[in-house]
Amino acid sequence: MRIRTILLVVGILLLSGFVALNLDEFTRVSMLSLGFTTVQVSLGLLMLLLLVIATVVFLASTLYIQSTHLLESRKYARELNTQRELADKAEASRFTELRSYLEVQALAAQHREAAAATVLAERFAQQQQALMARLEQMDNSMAATVGQLEDQLERRNGISSLQKDHLTMPLV
Repeated sequence: MRIRTILLVVGILLLSGFVALNLDEFTRVSMLSLGFTTVQVSLGLLMLLLLVIATVVFLASTLYIQSTHLLESRKYARELNTQRELADKAEASRFTELRSYLEVQALAAQHREAAAATVLAERFAQQQQALMARLEQMDNSMAATVGQLEDQLERRNGISSLQKDHLTMPLV
């Protein structure tokens, strides 16, 4: 319980005990002036009645304020939940947009990579053909150079073509 509620209950209990102990004094009749007339009434019971009425009025106003506050808090909680749901939906749509953007970017990167791979493969094929042509030229140049060297050696050594055929013929 709240401290205020506990204090209110304790106060009411103390007041009730005080009234019970002094009931004779509370019920004694006395002359009271109302301004335009005088009446014989028990002053203690009148003051006790006024205290009870004031307490009931204050409790009713407290109840009204708390119920109004409770209704407003529920209204604000509903509005807050609605706003939270809207924010969650907006965030989800942003994630969806981000995902689709990233997918598009990944697809574009794959296409660029495939195009680069194709260009690279074509260049490798061209380089391989150029290398093969160069190797063939070098082979032909080497064969011609070797042939020229053989001719020069033959001329220097004076080997006749008949002897040369004899040397290159396989032995049977």
